[in-house]
Amino acid sequence: MSTYEFKLPDIGEGVTEGEIVKWLVAQGEAVQEDQPMVEVMTDKATVTITAPKSGTIAEIRGQVGQTVPVHSVLVVFNLAGGAAAAPASAPSQPALAKKDDGPAATAVGDIRESLPGMSLLAGPAPKAAPQANGHAAATSYFSDKPLATPATRKLARDLGVDLRTVQPTGTQGRVTNDDVRRSQNSGSAPSAAPAAPQAPAQQQQAPSAQQSVSVSSSRPAAAVSSTSEDTRQPLRGVRKRIFEGMARSKHTAAHFTFVEECDATALMALRDRLKPAADKAGVKLTFLPFITKAVVAALKKNPSLNSAFDETTNEIVTRGSKHIGIATSTESGLIVPVVRDADRKSILDIARDIARLGDDAKAGKVQQADLGGSTFTITSLGAQGGLFATPILNFPEVGILGVHRIKERPVVKNGQIVIGNVMLLSLSFDHRIIDGHVGAAFAYDIISFLEDPDRLFLEMA
Repeated sequence: MSTYEFKLPDIGEGVTEGEIVKWLVAQGEAVQEDQPMVEVMTDKATVTITAPKSGTIAEIRGQVGQTVPVHSVLVVFNLAGGAAAAPASAPSQPALAKKDDGPAATAVGDIRESLPGMSLLAGPAPKAAPQANGHAAATSYFSDKPLATPATRKLARDLGVDLRTVQPTGTQGRVTNDDVRRSQNSGSAPSAAPAAPQAPAQQQQAPSAQQSVSVSSSRPAAAVSSTSEDTRQPLRGVRKRIFEGMARSKHTAAHFTFVEECDATALMALRDRLKPAADKAGVKLTFLPFITKAVVAALKKNPSLNSAFDETTNEIVTRGSKHIGIATSTESGLIVPVVRDADRKSILDIARDIARLGDDAKAGKVQQADLGGSTFTITSLGAQGGLFATPILNFPEVGILGVHRIKERPVVKNGQIVIGNVMLLSLSFDHRIIDGHVGAAFAYDIISFLEDPDRLFLEMA
């Protein structure tokens, strides 16, 4: 009998780590090839990974809630019949294999749910640099590739601490905020590190557009007291991604929000006229496809709103494509499936996409290809839209539109007070990149298209 090490496969899309959500097998259990074995959440989706071979589970090395790097061993199999594991040069899935990382299992199965664009940092666990006597000490610790979140890196820069000299205590060898503060208080300095070339800032694992984040704070972590009547549950899964993504966006982008009214009377009339034709085509026609098309038309006039800031190169990237994220509420939390190339689609095509993405998201069957890569996001609470809100940016995007419920309100038309159908729009922008007058102009462009929606047909590609 031989053994086979099952490694977390390279799922692609720049994913470097995954969080174990649920084990579907147990130690000592016999499994068949392609049997669902473990659910792993990446920044893109939750994937069900199947067993690459038939055998018996000899050892499980990852626990639920643990974040593990790609190509780390999750399971050790006992294989019957003396079959040996495939060599690294000939894995069953060559496209997923990494150089010198041994055989990689195939990631297959149901992609279930995710947040847009927030991949995690990863890397090998750092090692202590040995002293001349062969023993490692905290003062001589050194790693040329420390593993830490962007927030921790910023804290280290603010405190003047060289991350390469900080002994990590976090999961998978990650340097935490407390590690950085402890290093500063202990008086360790960068000069204590062995000589090593200093890489440019953008090469030291600078945060990309999709890296996770912990909340940066100069104060100690706050403990919450509880009683026997309280319940506690670990922060993990989709909610953890939402937690990290919202914190990263709020603590990185300089948010400002612009709110304005939109007379939706003409929009309602147009939708009512087109609804029978849409019903005949089997498409449910809501207001959201028109709003999406209005956003696309306004992005053409204001291309800076279709951009993002690349922190690794210190560049503003204006996107050529217009991929519109549609924030969708699910039982597991908020996810953002994407209408690809919305500028090239008709209102009916956009309506089909929105309906399909919404149904898939709520059923937990959204595909990985439909997640991530949005260039602008729309969020709508429908009947629960309230008066107005301050949407949080879907980082690293620089703009987001919040749509609120259409209500009958008194409005002034031609000097007369009449009852109008008013919809409030709340737009948040990254003030580091978008000036106030630019954001306001973009908002009024959207409103002008919605108040005269026939103009949208002139914007068809």
